[in-house]
Amino acid sequence: MINVGVIGVGYWGPNIIRNFDGCSQTQMAIASDLKSERLSFIQKKHPALKTTADYREIINDPAIDAVAICTPVFSHYELAKEALQAGKHVFLEKPMTSTSQQAEELVNLAAQKKLTLMLDHTFIYTGAVQLIKKLVDAGEIGDLYYFDSVRINLGLFQHDVNVIWDLAPHDISIMDHLLQLKPESVVATGADHVGAGHEDVAYLTVYFPNNIIAHIHANWLSPVKIRQTLIAGTKKMIVWDDNLPNDKIKIYDSGITVNRTKAEIYDTLIQYRTGDMWAPKVPLTEALSLEVNHFAECIQSGKTPLTDGVAGLNVVRILEASEKSIKARGKEIRLA
Repeated sequence: MINVGVIGVGYWGPNIIRNFDGCSQTQMAIASDLKSERLSFIQKKHPALKTTADYREIINDPAIDAVAICTPVFSHYELAKEALQAGKHVFLEKPMTSTSQQAEELVNLAAQKKLTLMLDHTFIYTGAVQLIKKLVDAGEIGDLYYFDSVRINLGLFQHDVNVIWDLAPHDISIMDHLLQLKPESVVATGADHVGAGHEDVAYLTVYFPNNIIAHIHANWLSPVKIRQTLIAGTKKMIVWDDNLPNDKIKIYDSGITVNRTKAEIYDTLIQYRTGDMWAPKVPLTEALSLEVNHFAECIQSGKTPLTDGVAGLNVVRILEASEKSIKARGKEIRLA
């Protein structure tokens, strides 16, 4: 059994504890949080679980094999670094770190120590994303045109990061997983409407090779909750609406055909193709359960996680560039 300690039992930590507790390969041993009321809450849910206000009890305990870190992003780097240096495998909440330099250091440290570093990019393990990935990799969509995502709702305002750092990591990680391409540049715009010092509405555009473009809209000030992604290619188009209880994914056999003559560009003819639409069945297994099991398997086998440190680094690089672009009023930021 892999003994697990969890640091941070606020909003997401209890879900992590529940799934590690339910995994056949792991055993929840201890949880820590600075707030005593959160520790009391989690002990009522898991009476046998040891709790502490000092996270170092987890990191310094030789019986602990892995540490899950579910704290605010500004603390991720120091906590993950301490855990890795102590020989613990690390399951790290998104986004990975506050800077790409910190993320690179954690990737290198995990490799040096031969430890598993895995990012909690939960959506990658959903049945919806796994199905879309199969369609894209099998060439069902054709050559990709664009990735377009909307993640908006009213609240929950964060005090330490803007709306892109809060909401967009989900969509950026999905985009990175599906496209498997290195982005060339980023353009982002946003505004702080409540004077909190962080943008509450933002638009992020990412440019890729082969004229592929991605766009992400993140918003804390929307009267409606929308979780929708469109992916279009030369053969088919996908609409994924994560708010729907059923038929979350719809595949459209629709698109365009471009017929160019030898004459000038104004002779280009666009023909529209409208075919069938179908909604494949999406597996409903809880993504976090699959993710936790995958983490345990990677620790035992030594294989690289699907959402490893490099995947986390890729997300942070785009977040970092978006911050620079927003502060420069939408300047294009090139990515190395």
